[in-house]
Amino acid sequence: MAFVTTGEQTMTGNDNQERVKRADSNFQNLPRTIRGIRITSKQVVCGRPLYDIAIGPDLAKGQIRGHARGVIAIGDIATGVVALGGVARGLIAFGGVALGGLTFGGVSVGLAAIGGAAIGVVALGGGAVGVIAAGGMAIGYFACGGNALGTYTISALTKDPVAVEFFKYFLPDSWFGGL
Repeated sequence: MAFVTTGEQTMTGNDNQERVKRADSNFQNLPRTIRGIRITSKQVVCGRPLYDIAIGPDLAKGQIRGHARGVIAIGDIATGVVALGGVARGLIAFGGVALGGLTFGGVSVGLAAIGGAAIGVVALGGGAVGVIAAGGMAIGYFACGGNALGTYTISALTKDPVAVEFFKYFLPDSWFGGL
């Protein structure tokens, strides 16, 4: 017979089995309701609600994730003019994965993208790919970063004069440390 010591009390293997059975029955008696949040505006703009919030599951409708669709959308998945969510799609999008016009996210894809990994016409991020790219690793026609690949680049190893003039137009001189 195995003995387990927990502080002042010594238990046998049978005692442990009883404790596990009690914990299991307590778990089984917990309510099975998992509630999400669903809030939709009554005001409508261009056929969409002004705001829509859909977070978490809606088991009654068979939804595992909330998909918000509105002018302002907040949800697990969000689609709107302004979208905030795990996956956000919109003119202005904030999310883990952000897709659209002006995007901010862990993975950001848009006309102007800012994020950990950014892909866009203008891309700023740890890894940035775009016509104009700036970041730790930047790939673009104009690229500025620790490691930069492109036609006109500023990196730890290169300072193309055309790239310096281009980026000076958008960024303060103090960023270039005497270039």
